[in-house]
Amino acid sequence: MSDKPHVLVTRAVFPETLEKLAQHFEVEANQEDADWSSDELIRRLQGKQGAFTTGSVKIDEAVLAACPDLKICANMAVGYNNFDVDAMVRHGVMATNAPDVLTETTADFGFALLMATARRITESEHFLRRGEWKKWRYDMFAGADVHGSTLGILGMGRIGQGIARRGALGFGMDVIYHNRSRLDASIESELKASYVSKEDLLKRADHLVLVLPYSPASHHAIGAAELKQMKPTATLVNLARGGIVDDAALAEALRNRTIAAAGLDVFEGEPTVNPALLTVPNVVLTPHIASATLPTRRAMADLAADNLISFLGGKGPLTPIATPKK
Repeated sequence: MSDKPHVLVTRAVFPETLEKLAQHFEVEANQEDADWSSDELIRRLQGKQGAFTTGSVKIDEAVLAACPDLKICANMAVGYNNFDVDAMVRHGVMATNAPDVLTETTADFGFALLMATARRITESEHFLRRGEWKKWRYDMFAGADVHGSTLGILGMGRIGQGIARRGALGFGMDVIYHNRSRLDASIESELKASYVSKEDLLKRADHLVLVLPYSPASHHAIGAAELKQMKPTATLVNLARGGIVDDAALAEALRNRTIAAAGLDVFEGEPTVNPALLTVPNVVLTPHIASATLPTRRAMADLAADNLISFLGGKGPLTPIATPKK
């Protein structure tokens, strides 16, 4: 019998990642990318000391109580709302995530989504593909300027700062932000960013980008009341997590032109998308791909693997979320 620790890779991942893990562990992998139920996940975690997870794999009280051998879950994502961190602490299970390695790639995509939304790219492409482009017209798909406009950012962590940097230094945007805590003056100066209240952020932003982490406190941080405070010419981009925006209220606001347009990479209950969002033309929809470049996804997988290798090798985690009690 091998004396290597046993780990479960819960979703399909790069073959090179499995080869790396196999040098240190006995590995069971889900390369067929099956969508396991909680009961199936529990069954497969029996006798496993580590789990390589993604944001779709829920590690909750029921899973933890049924898997006493589990010592660490390494998330291949910066977000970790799939983890019940309090329960993990109680059960003595280390939680890690993959920060930093996806910051610039995700900020790139956030800005791409902002521009596609402001300039009505998806809407105009659908028009063209339907064969409706017969002539030029002065107001055809006239959208909003990005350069020189006011960029509002709700949540000013690493990715929010990356978006602010692109807006201020690349497009001459006036950057305002709201965050749980204000940034140091030196960072504000570097980003040319001004701290404002959430109310002012909603009222002043020409383009509002959401980059705050999901928690019960941020659930539906943007709902019908907040959308009504925004300019009718404003756009909204959600790059953070589903649930931060009330998708039903957003669909209604888009239909009624309460705001001009939205760009969404994340959704409530994903991969299910609120059907109402599919019926409004003024929204750009992408399937949670903000970090999806090959170099970045490889780096995310490597960091999750390295957390397992380091922790189960007795050296401690590289990027811990919280320290377990035992």
